[in-house]
Amino acid sequence: MKKYMTLLLVLVCNIVAYSQHTFQVVIKDSETQQPLIGATAAIQGTSIGASTNANGELELTNVPAGKQVIRYSYVGYEERSDTVTFPIVQAGPKVIFLMPGGEELEEVVVTTTRSSRTIEDIPTRVEAITLEELGEKANMKPGDIRMLLSESTGIQTQQTSATSANANIRIQGLDGRYTQILQDGFPLYSGFSSGLSIMQIPPLNLYQVEVIKGSSSTLYGGGAIAGLVNLITKKPTEEGELSFMANITSAKGLDLSAFYGKKFGKFGVTVFASRNANQAYDPADIGLSAIPDFERYSVNPTLYFYPGQNTQVSFGINASEEDRLGGDMRYINGERGDYYFEQNNTERLSTQFNLEHKLSERAVFSVKNSVSFFNRDIAVPDYNFRGKQTASFSEAAYSLNSGKLDWVLGANLWTDKFSEQQADAVGKRDYDNTIVGAFVQNTFTPVDWFVLESGLRTDYVTPEPANKSKGVFVLPRVSALFKVSDRLTSRIGGGMGYKTPTIFTQEAENLTFRNILPLNISQTEAETSIGGNADINYSTLIGEDVTFSINHMFFYTYLNNPLILTLRPDNLYELRNANGHIDTKGVETNMKFGYEWVKLFLGYTYTDARQHYNGTVTDMPLTPKHRVNTVLMLEKEDNFRIGLEAYYFSKQQLTDGSRGQDYWINGVMIEKMFNRFSLFLNFENIFDTRQSKFGDIYTGSITNPQFNEIYAPVDGRVINGGIKLNLL
Repeated sequence: MKKYMTLLLVLVCNIVAYSQHTFQVVIKDSETQQPLIGATAAIQGTSIGASTNANGELELTNVPAGKQVIRYSYVGYEERSDTVTFPIVQAGPKVIFLMPGGEELEEVVVTTTRSSRTIEDIPTRVEAITLEELGEKANMKPGDIRMLLSESTGIQTQQTSATSANANIRIQGLDGRYTQILQDGFPLYSGFSSGLSIMQIPPLNLYQVEVIKGSSSTLYGGGAIAGLVNLITKKPTEEGELSFMANITSAKGLDLSAFYGKKFGKFGVTVFASRNANQAYDPADIGLSAIPDFERYSVNPTLYFYPGQNTQVSFGINASEEDRLGGDMRYINGERGDYYFEQNNTERLSTQFNLEHKLSERAVFSVKNSVSFFNRDIAVPDYNFRGKQTASFSEAAYSLNSGKLDWVLGANLWTDKFSEQQADAVGKRDYDNTIVGAFVQNTFTPVDWFVLESGLRTDYVTPEPANKSKGVFVLPRVSALFKVSDRLTSRIGGGMGYKTPTIFTQEAENLTFRNILPLNISQTEAETSIGGNADINYSTLIGEDVTFSINHMFFYTYLNNPLILTLRPDNLYELRNANGHIDTKGVETNMKFGYEWVKLFLGYTYTDARQHYNGTVTDMPLTPKHRVNTVLMLEKEDNFRIGLEAYYFSKQQLTDGSRGQDYWINGVMIEKMFNRFSLFLNFENIFDTRQSKFGDIYTGSITNPQFNEIYAPVDGRVINGGIKLNLL
């Protein structure tokens, strides 16, 4: 008996000793009651701390006797502090509830993948530029969306004209024609109308921009081989919005924009209008415009009707007109003579109709339609290219959310007709394409930590391109999301894409379509692709106050039958499929640090894009292998915002085999907010990086210049500033 009593006494003493120095905790979300994996608890003033396991449990050991302050924290949640007196006897772990709070938990709902989920729950990798970021970018470039896109990793806005500032988007090293630009899901900027698209879209009426890199043709049809950009406009709200923006630049620019939106019972309205203008600007003093003389007017009214709680109808008109003149400054200033010039006059008009009806709490039926008209007149000395494009897009879709299974089914019809107004000796380059497509997409969530998204599209294209498909393209796509923990997730996915052949390539644009033969559709194959990407996302808390997140992505795209411009012996150009392929691979890394009102963004892109033609491998021209993005943002909400930026571009391969100079671009942006307005000042390219500093922009005479490829800025340092008003 004495032995048993001794053993029991030893056990009790051990329990008391253990309880004096050990504290067991389970940390949970106060709203969902779910355990928080990776949450931390730390004894203030000591080095004692621990992180929760997969069940939200942790244990603090060797806690000193007396009153101790324990701090509980988790990224995106409000911090909590409790005072506990040790020694303490626990019958079981203490349950600690943390309340959601802070910007890390802001829900960003994306719609480009056709399933309206938060960005954290979508297997497809989507980058969302939210309203706050759009406001920052609008301060830097209020007249168009170049700045908005070019400061993202993996995206490059490539200037294509030295005197007219034309530019296109290159994603992961691929030419701009492989990127599809949408507005609210409508493909309004393709074919002939894509030439100046990103230069003619002001950002003030945008609510969010969603970017998917890699093949996305399964979602919206041909053309999205490199990726797609969906520009989502603002919708009317009950409280309403009335905002104005005025901006002037040291490069002789003036931007005026206004937006109004409000709901009135069963009706709602949004109206956006802008005037963007610039006088010709020659910072290098070489007699040629780096920024052309242009004037553009845009208007976008949209009417919304809500006949019932389950139905929404909208109809909008998007119209713009621009006159753009670049070239010899003497010609732009009114002198007439043997001077070089580039003139672009454009007119855009499109309609957008959208109907959404909830059949039940889980099922939605939608119908979309748009009709677009685009006229463009391009003139250079002794040559004029004029054309009209008429395009339409119609879609019917049905979506069903049944818990673990989400379905989207639909069909659409595209028409695209181009008519050249005056043909030269090579003949008219007209075309008339029709695409009929059907698609199905499924999102499957068998368990909380795994989501699988798969899709299939089949398109029939007429006239049929000369390839094995005979005009039929079957495009599968699959993506998966792995939620390893609340802090660690991973995505992997891939798909196929295609691009129907047209003469509207960047190479043809550079020649203003001069001496380019009509496309022989019976001898030209469609460009096809296969590609994918995989990423890892991790977020944590460094110490007690510093938030940290990192995203690292690998990407690869294989492009077959690329369409290239070939010079024939008779000095005419012909678009032919290359004997070979293009592949592009690389990595993107994005890091974010946050401490109170200070944020640091670091980004790096490595792109290895190569052409494999006729057994020879060369680097893709105008594609930097290395690019670095750094942004330091100091911001107090509703008070002030200061941004410091630095971007590095490594040397780029040029078509003639040489390499351009590597360079940095730096900028400073300042904004001061008041109750109903804010003032902003931006110093873009503050150290005046210009290609004209690295060498000549052109060869030959100024009256007949032969322009070198543009790989660096030509407009140099530009200072702009203005005012933003919000009257509602």
